[in-house]
Amino acid sequence: MLAIGKFNTLKVIKQLSFGLYLDGKDKGEILIPTRYIPENTRIGDSIRVFIYFDSDDKLIATTETPYAQVGEFAYLQVVAVNKVGAFLNWGLAKDLLVPFREQKTPLKEGQFIGVYIYQDNQTQRIAATSKIENFFSTTPPPFKEKEKVEILIYKKTDLGYKVIINQSYDGIVYKNEVFKPLNMGDKMQAYIKQIRTDNKIDVSLYKTGYSQVIDFAPILLETIRNNNGYLNITDKSSSEIINATFGVSKKTFKKAVGDLYKKQHITIKEDGLYIVS
Repeated sequence: MLAIGKFNTLKVIKQLSFGLYLDGKDKGEILIPTRYIPENTRIGDSIRVFIYFDSDDKLIATTETPYAQVGEFAYLQVVAVNKVGAFLNWGLAKDLLVPFREQKTPLKEGQFIGVYIYQDNQTQRIAATSKIENFFSTTPPPFKEKEKVEILIYKKTDLGYKVIINQSYDGIVYKNEVFKPLNMGDKMQAYIKQIRTDNKIDVSLYKTGYSQVIDFAPILLETIRNNNGYLNITDKSSSEIINATFGVSKKTFKKAVGDLYKKQHITIKEDGLYIVS
């Protein structure tokens, strides 16, 4: 069965002057326009294409990659608003509609918003909704503490940053645990810090405990080497200076300094850290 709003691998069955027709399985023949056809593609070849509806509501194929597929969350920009709803740039020729009924608050041109992309059951058209809370998984989180996950930052709150975990679960990164600039729409790796009794998830951008030190210590050592073997920051420096320089907490910095000192990679003096020759 053809997956609309997603990538499919389809066979070329017909060639015309304006493109190729692909075997769309239960949906019949689907056109891929010439400008999207990979070089040297011939009848009988199979190509990976994204399937969606064009401006005439006909299924069409493209080798372009949208910012997100049906069933995924994304952080997209509103490029137009009219009597039908708001339209988002999702990386394809045809913009993505957010109907008025699917807008949590009225959207404005130029605005960025977190959305969920879905296929309407009645019209079969691909659309988006800003009511993303309705689409988070309600099953108990399958994660373990310290597990590595992928997150999408979609909202800033008084407590910190709301994130979508592995395209499925809602979580939060607390602002007092953030030591580098974050922007809405950022995607990155993170770690499960805690799953609370109400199944809400706390997320950390950094590994916890000694594993974080293992990651940071080589960075600190390389920084000292690249600075002619000297760094005028010590474990007595303020946490603000340490955060601004390395993007880690003072606690992590001190542990890394101690680790490098014990391994005799550096010496510690009143005026800074020195590389051991």
